[in-house]
Amino acid sequence: MARKPSPRRIFVCSCEKTMPNHGDTVAAASGASVAKADQLCRAQIALFRDALTGNAPITVGCTQEQPLFEEIAEDAGFSGEIAFANVRETAGWSRDARKAGPKTAALLAAAAIDMPPITTVAMESQGVALILGRDEAAIEAGRRLADHLDITVLVERGAEVLAPRQTVFPVLQGSVRNAVGHLGQFELTIDAYALPDPSSRERLRFGPARDGATSTCDLVIDLTGGRPLFPASDLRAGYLRADPRDPAAVAQMIFEAAQLVGTFDKPRYVDYDPAICAHSRSTITGCTRCLDLCPTGAITPDGDHVSIDAAICAGCGQCAGACPTGAAAYALPPADALTARVRVLLRTYAEAGGTQPVLLLHDNDHGAALIDAAARFGDGLPADVLPLAVNEITQVGPELLAAALAYGARSVRLLSRARPRHDLSGLQATLSMMDRVFNGLGYGAGCAELIEADDPDHLAEALVETGKPVASRNVSGFLPTAGKRGLMELAFRELHRVAPTPVARIALDRGAPFGGLAVDTDACTLCLACVSACPADALSDNPERPTLRFTESLCVQCGLCEATCPEDAIALVPQLDFDAWASPKKTIKEEEPHHCIECGAAFGTRASIDRVMAKLSDHWMFSGPEGEHRRRVLQMCEDCRVSVVVKESFDPHEADTRRVRTTDDYLREREARKH
Repeated sequence: MARKPSPRRIFVCSCEKTMPNHGDTVAAASGASVAKADQLCRAQIALFRDALTGNAPITVGCTQEQPLFEEIAEDAGFSGEIAFANVRETAGWSRDARKAGPKTAALLAAAAIDMPPITTVAMESQGVALILGRDEAAIEAGRRLADHLDITVLVERGAEVLAPRQTVFPVLQGSVRNAVGHLGQFELTIDAYALPDPSSRERLRFGPARDGATSTCDLVIDLTGGRPLFPASDLRAGYLRADPRDPAAVAQMIFEAAQLVGTFDKPRYVDYDPAICAHSRSTITGCTRCLDLCPTGAITPDGDHVSIDAAICAGCGQCAGACPTGAAAYALPPADALTARVRVLLRTYAEAGGTQPVLLLHDNDHGAALIDAAARFGDGLPADVLPLAVNEITQVGPELLAAALAYGARSVRLLSRARPRHDLSGLQATLSMMDRVFNGLGYGAGCAELIEADDPDHLAEALVETGKPVASRNVSGFLPTAGKRGLMELAFRELHRVAPTPVARIALDRGAPFGGLAVDTDACTLCLACVSACPADALSDNPERPTLRFTESLCVQCGLCEATCPEDAIALVPQLDFDAWASPKKTIKEEEPHHCIECGAAFGTRASIDRVMAKLSDHWMFSGPEGEHRRRVLQMCEDCRVSVVVKESFDPHEADTRRVRTTDDYLREREARKH
């Protein structure tokens, strides 16, 4: 069926004939009007200006001259959408450039997919700075910043600091016991806090010291050379740290500090919905994945949920990648928007004639620069490797990896530094789980791997796949849904549907976001505490009769049911059971209800009441005539039980039952039972 014409205008350029423009392939794959050029940014700029007369969307296959094109569009009053794709470094400047037509079409199509707007968090700094130091380097930094910031210097106990001729800014003594906060809102607890003696002659002498002093400031400048005050300290906004023995590092830090006055907008990297958080219920802890992975300490427990401080969050996204419910969801962009871009990228590549693509996910900081270097100084990326920039590779979760292979990718590679700046354990756990899933479904081993490279030649070597390609298979075209958990479930169902050799069940390691439950039905009393604790509604009851039901596709393996069960009757079973996902709710246990002996209303279970009666049969409080009355009360519903107590003035703890019982009492009761 012929492709419906698109109103979009696409510009492809050979960049002064240093690469093919593949205009015909792009036109066939996109159905758009394609303009081909050799020097679009200079001699043929009129082609671009002419396209600005209307408001039809435009895609330009160049990012180097993006500022120029945007300026021309603004001067022309163009109000339409303009998208830019880096075709040159990712496809054109390559040993495989002649074969990169499908890839070029895919890159241009993916660039045109709109991403949701970025929300921000405002942080305000008045320039109040605390410099921490151990010697004259801290004093010198204070002098250089005094014209820009409100400076206080705190030197360590015993520091050798010359007495100033004039007090331009305070110099205090102390050691930081604890520090919290971020740009504009730091609070430090200081021990051994002391003021200098004004009579200090050669070196500063300090007066009596006290512990527990509090200091608040907008910036913390750390020149102690010791341990940082914060985890992942280079990601803490407003905390600047340098080795005092490195003059270049100190100078760079001073320059940065001088700029940190005013209001700064920081992206809100993670959206959080406490309603579906599986962290805790009734003080019992369940899921701690985000707490375990956050490198900055931005996530803290907060009752039944967690709290994410957007001002401290550095955007690594490991919390969102690991969150099984979607309570923590990455917002730059959301998972469904990123998956939609992957869908268009892979689908366009296939429609343009490409086969067996490799999806290469990278960040703009390190990955884009390495790809650029490979294009300029090496062989460039292979024609079947489709790069896609994400904010952080650690934001990638199981849903995106599953969707990529369902959409037709041969494999997924994630590009990081050879020495990652921060822990990648969350991402590595996800890759390990997905490797087991892909291998189990017949896609092959090594379909999702991490490339740790700082050298373009190393990157090129890592992209050479020596394994056998996956055999041709069906490809899914599902549309991503909003909400991580729903998207994850849909992606895995489609991954299974189009798998080369689908199987019904794949065992996973503990900590996986999917699984079932092993319930000891003999031990289960149907108290249904697990139903109340389950944050995902995987466990449910039946209002008509005592029943415990389970929906495996909803289970996030948070462990709250396991920890809550008073009988220790529940154990987690991490797995992917596609047959169970396709089945209706499973009834785990069901019993006849007990009916009140007074009004007939159903309450509890017959078995549980029978067990209680059996356990109390030999207890002295439930023996004899008075005990019989008490046993009857236990078999009544709550309303009838209250009625009996009120109307008959029945007191189960009346004085006679509380007196000290003697041997004669037991003998009399035994004789009474004989007769």
